[in-house]
Amino acid sequence: MKLEEYVYRDQKRLRCGYTTGSCAAAAAKAAAQMLLSGERVDQVALSTPKGILLQLPVGHIRLSEESVSCAVQKDSGDDPDVTDGVWVFAEVRRADKGVYIAGGEGIGRVTRPGLACAVGEAAINPGPRRMIANVLQEVGETYGYTGGWQVTLSVPEGKRLAEKTFNPRLGITGGISILGTSGIVEPMSERALVDTIRTELRQLRTLGARTVVAVPGNYGETFLREQMRLPCRAVSCSNYIGELLDMAVEFGFEGLLLVGHAGKLVKLAGGVMNTHSRYADARMEIITAHAALCGVSPVLAGKLMDCVTTDEAFELLQKEQLLSPVMDSLIQKIHFHINARVRGQLTVGAVLFSNAFGLLGQTAEVDGLLQRLKGEEIE
Repeated sequence: MKLEEYVYRDQKRLRCGYTTGSCAAAAAKAAAQMLLSGERVDQVALSTPKGILLQLPVGHIRLSEESVSCAVQKDSGDDPDVTDGVWVFAEVRRADKGVYIAGGEGIGRVTRPGLACAVGEAAINPGPRRMIANVLQEVGETYGYTGGWQVTLSVPEGKRLAEKTFNPRLGITGGISILGTSGIVEPMSERALVDTIRTELRQLRTLGARTVVAVPGNYGETFLREQMRLPCRAVSCSNYIGELLDMAVEFGFEGLLLVGHAGKLVKLAGGVMNTHSRYADARMEIITAHAALCGVSPVLAGKLMDCVTTDEAFELLQKEQLLSPVMDSLIQKIHFHINARVRGQLTVGAVLFSNAFGLLGQTAEVDGLLQRLKGEEIE
């Protein structure tokens, strides 16, 4: 049965789904019911932390006197989640007391500090653990059972799917994580992406990093590695540069170096701190304004405004030998806006490049930040 809960994103009606944590809790509940009652359960009710009641089909049932194993299939709704459709298994056994939750096949294991789970533990976050403990208590009370529980979660496809997630970057090996604070997946969730940035920053700070390098995406990471020869770990911040800066201050970093393609970072010169085009695509307006400050003709200003890509605009400026002064002007304004955001609470610098022109400019703080990063050697 599909979840009939919806949210609106960009004027579109999108269906919500439910998390791997909800699947794990529902499978554990159904398995516990079958273990205590001896009767097959083909559908299970689960109340999520968000207060939404799920009615979920149960499959892959295996019953014995000692244990019951079953699975619930994840439905991510209209969210483009790599774990959509995956089966989350729970095997439940009786125990003397307490609730013991372990990770089996396809569940990642934490190898780095700074995450919600301790090093060496299965990557089953606190939210899902609480959900599982709560449903098992509910089942025990229903059947008058006062003993404990041993739960083993598994996702047979987890190891393969994990390569498509942030887990390898975060130091979670061998499988996916069991996640979910609310129990519900909201499509196109910006919160999930921002939470990932927060997790990476917190982990680096826990490892002792005082200076952090961040890139909006793959272009920045490639430039950092191949052109700047800086082999440090970079945080991927996507479009959320404002949030990145805020969190760097929150976690007490001393410095932050942002390395990105000019197509995104040029927006910072206009004070645009979320660089997704649906929020603001003022690239040509910003470039043209700074070109005007550098004395371009009205004709060239009109051509710049008609450009589709930043590289096209830079090519026009280069032909007029104005690329360098315009970039200097842009860099000064980027320096102003990113430093205004952090209010002097850390040193922040930016490097802009393009695939066609290479390094285009950098703020004054960059050389000092590079020296700090080379000295820290945080992997």
